[in-house]
Amino acid sequence: MVSPNLNDLYFFVQAVEHGGFSAAGRRLGVPKSTVSKRVAELEDRLGVRLIQRTSRSFSLTDLGRDFFRHAQASVIEAEMAETIVRTHLGEPSGIVRMTAAVPTAQFVLADHLAELSMRYPKLHLSLHVSDRFVDIVQEGFDIAVRSHQAPLPDSTLLQKKLATHPFFVVASPDYVRTHGEPLRPEDLAGHRAVTAGQADNSWRLTSDSGEEVSASPKPIFSADEPMVMMKAALAGLGLTCLPTSVCRGALAEGRLVRLLPDWTAGSITTTILMPHRRGQLPAVRAVVDFLSERIGT
Repeated sequence: MVSPNLNDLYFFVQAVEHGGFSAAGRRLGVPKSTVSKRVAELEDRLGVRLIQRTSRSFSLTDLGRDFFRHAQASVIEAEMAETIVRTHLGEPSGIVRMTAAVPTAQFVLADHLAELSMRYPKLHLSLHVSDRFVDIVQEGFDIAVRSHQAPLPDSTLLQKKLATHPFFVVASPDYVRTHGEPLRPEDLAGHRAVTAGQADNSWRLTSDSGEEVSASPKPIFSADEPMVMMKAALAGLGLTCLPTSVCRGALAEGRLVRLLPDWTAGSITTTILMPHRRGQLPAVRAVVDFLSERIGT
């Protein structure tokens, strides 16, 4: 049996990671027929069917799934070999594909990415922002940055915690002047609140000493998007709970004030996830190290 050509492996991996020949062709800047032909030649050389394709579907055979894992590893090893040479000759370079949800991109990443590009001008960071679930392995991403309150499930992905952001009870100075400042958690019952949803009518607060209590302000407005919640609070609509990743700037500028400063309302953690082998690529490591430096706590 003749060993597969590395270029054919690359076309095969791209077709699988992007879910079809057309998408892979667009990603690579080549005709769909080129990708399809190279994959067909790979199958002919191996004497096996790797992909089941019809006019409406594209799926791996059982053997194809096993072959894909090894082919992907071979391609990454080749990328690593090339980037090691590039890194030896100079700074990190190449494309790093990253994905994040909208709030994470807005409040955690946006302030730092221009500095990243200026630090590594030969590195091209491509950020995909989406609130849908993104399968970073199947869709060919190097890094996912996810913010979560519950622990992430165990997986084969590498996980690196960047930061934990506590939730503060905040309000606008105008709201506090008009309605007064709550001095104890039980005082929240008499206040108007901007909440994260219609069911978010009880806040679990924890003191610096570890005491836990429930507080129930009066919800008058709810939204499941933190920017909307913050703007409602800035307008004086009511007090609200926001993570420091969202409200830090408004607090520093005095547009919001923190209430009950000895209490927090939970926390949210920001974590980097990477396919195991891609996390070893020098360009990916440069991005991860930068984000750890700028965001990590």
